[in-house]
Amino acid sequence: MKEIITSYIRLDIHKDSIAIAVANAGLAAPRFIGVALPELASLCKALRRIADAKQSLVVYEAGPCGYGWARHPRAHGWNCQIIAPSRISHSPAEQRIKTDRRDALLLARESRAGNLVSITMPDESDEAI
Repeated sequence: MKEIITSYIRLDIHKDSIAIAVANAGLAAPRFIGVALPELASLCKALRRIADAKQSLVVYEAGPCGYGWARHPRAHGWNCQIIAPSRISHSPAEQRIKTDRRDALLLARESRAGNLVSITMPDESDEAI
């Protein structure tokens, strides 16, 4: 039986930090959780504080940080998707002022609405090529 998703968690991953936002199921506004250290163990610890792994969807934009940020949470039971940045719709107002907090809130909301396109994650041998 497939679990019902109740929390849509968005990660904005950078070399120095990870911004985290969550949109719970329903119509409530997404909320910014905070910033975590860019370490895999720190990320999983922060995720466990936010929601239950079986009822959550974690998303982040594909980028130069690689796929390890999706593999590690998946190995610990989280449903993690990588989003194609080119397929994210932005309003002109959102493009003018760009911050990690706004990006995290926007994608948490878009994830809950089902407006994001995920990409297929290559396995480790394909990524090495």
